[in-house]
Amino acid sequence: MTRLGLARATVGRPWWLRFASRFDWPLFCTTVLIAGIGLLNLHSALSGTRHEALFARQVAWMLAGAIAFFAMTAIDYRFWERFAWFLLGGAIVAVALVYVAGVSVKGAQRWLGVAGVTVQPSELAKIAVIVALAQFAQEAEGGQLTRRQIAVRVAALAAPVGLIVAQPDLGSAVLVALIVLSVAYFTVSDLWRIHAVVIAGLAALPLLWERMETYQRNRVLCFLDPESDPTGLCWHTKQSIIAVGSGRILGEGYMNGTQNQFKFLPEHWTDFPFSVFAEEWGFVGGVVLLALFAFLILWIVNAALHARDRFGAVLCLGVAAMLFWHTAVNVAMVLGLAPVVGVTLPLVSYGGSSVMTVFLGLGLVSSVSARRHGF
Repeated sequence: MTRLGLARATVGRPWWLRFASRFDWPLFCTTVLIAGIGLLNLHSALSGTRHEALFARQVAWMLAGAIAFFAMTAIDYRFWERFAWFLLGGAIVAVALVYVAGVSVKGAQRWLGVAGVTVQPSELAKIAVIVALAQFAQEAEGGQLTRRQIAVRVAALAAPVGLIVAQPDLGSAVLVALIVLSVAYFTVSDLWRIHAVVIAGLAALPLLWERMETYQRNRVLCFLDPESDPTGLCWHTKQSIIAVGSGRILGEGYMNGTQNQFKFLPEHWTDFPFSVFAEEWGFVGGVVLLALFAFLILWIVNAALHARDRFGAVLCLGVAAMLFWHTAVNVAMVLGLAPVVGVTLPLVSYGGSSVMTVFLGLGLVSSVSARRHGF
């Protein structure tokens, strides 16, 4: 190794050969595999519906996401450290703009129209929050932050969560809060502060219940008792559980799932794509898909352990937390183990904002991984 951390074998080689030798191929190949499964599953979910055109849009978003992935890989991840406050501020403004210029879909006002495309700021805000967390952790490493500075940073991270809750988008707000708490758990030395935040959050649940919309309360009630209204408010959960159970061990075959093809399963291309997959590929297929997610998340944690600095390590931890909680909450929702809160399954659910957010996050991890030893 040289003093700059370059392997001697790479010195003098063209930059693209050094880049290829440092590129995180397992991360990229696993991402492509999950995205390919997601597209196949989406094709089945949309087949025979009036939404078939969404498949072409998802392919376009995947291609745009792949470009974003390589762009983020090419940019040194340390470049983003100086723009952490700007990114977080931009995310807060974008989420706030939803209230005055948002696009309403099915009664929820969570999207902004940009150049003929609708984007969901609460999804993209997760990347800004992760970059901010990494920058704050880097600052705190020297132990020079005052209590006032810490309070300002905690308030800045809480701002997007509060705005998203008020949209109302409880699922995205919970996901952002879980990402922050997960990263804090591994970076804050005094765990009592984290426990105090969690206890305060649990104590605030009655207030949150009062602020929830009627349909959100009904989803919680259906989670607690799915038999309370099986043909009405609890229809989503009941049909999802039936679809997963219908798959048995090996599944009913691609595009042969009755719950999916006969359209018994609502929102099966956004909130319940795992139900479609489990019905068609069975228990074995479901385990394989979850194993791919597990490998991807553990691989990202491994990238965090080998990062050159604290900023890169926390970036990876934040992305790992985002993928973990998205996958865990979505699958729990599908199996009736959590209320239906509209959380997507990464790269499998339909949605341009979700796809771009995941690819941007994985691009950050790829950049950290590629620069473990410099290139």
